[in-house]
Amino acid sequence: MKVLVVDDDIVARMMLMHLVDSCGNHAILEAEDGADAWRQLEAGLRPDIVFCDLRMPHLSGLELLQRVRADAGLAALPFVLVSAASDAATLDEAAALGASGYIVKPFRQEDVRGQFERLFPAANQELPPDEAPHDVARRLGIDDARLRLYLDGLARQLQVAQREPAAGDEEAQARLQRLREGCKTLGLYGAAAVLAKVADAPLPAAQEVAAALATASAAVARQAERAARG
Repeated sequence: MKVLVVDDDIVARMMLMHLVDSCGNHAILEAEDGADAWRQLEAGLRPDIVFCDLRMPHLSGLELLQRVRADAGLAALPFVLVSAASDAATLDEAAALGASGYIVKPFRQEDVRGQFERLFPAANQELPPDEAPHDVARRLGIDDARLRLYLDGLARQLQVAQREPAAGDEEAQARLQRLREGCKTLGLYGAAAVLAKVADAPLPAAQEVAAALATASAAVARQAERAARG
């Protein structure tokens, strides 16, 4: 799942990105303010959900939400506003403009997770958890040493792909499909789902491909660490 986090405060943005990351294997994208987010959306970025600060210079969260809802290609995009303001007038204005949800700062993991569970109930039910390394090795009929070799090979392929994150041509899409299958084979179902999003898209944006590859690489690295610990 591609998640766009928009906040002009870099510390707040990092905190929210961390909480989003703790809610699952997501491809996390960021924008430094509403204007930056709008430029990325106009350039073809298509996230599955946006978490956006309310008050920002250049283009506020409410103004960005207005533009998103007025664009036919983006109108249905789940859009969650985040703010320290919790007064009734602000909440009513956000709802009137079509906000999908609202989170009050300071952020809490349960608030962020609750938005995912409410807005994507089917996804939370259908995606199996990543397998433990020992279970993967047993399923594949290999020993732990062979599994570590497989993980190392997949990590190298992902590194190569990250240096050449081309999107749109048949060769690039075929490579993404292979990497997706590699993640699925090694029990990394979250990473496989993230790669599937860009592999199946007709014209994925280069930044979306790069984010998906980074997410998959992080998942492989975590699995390799778990395998090394035995």
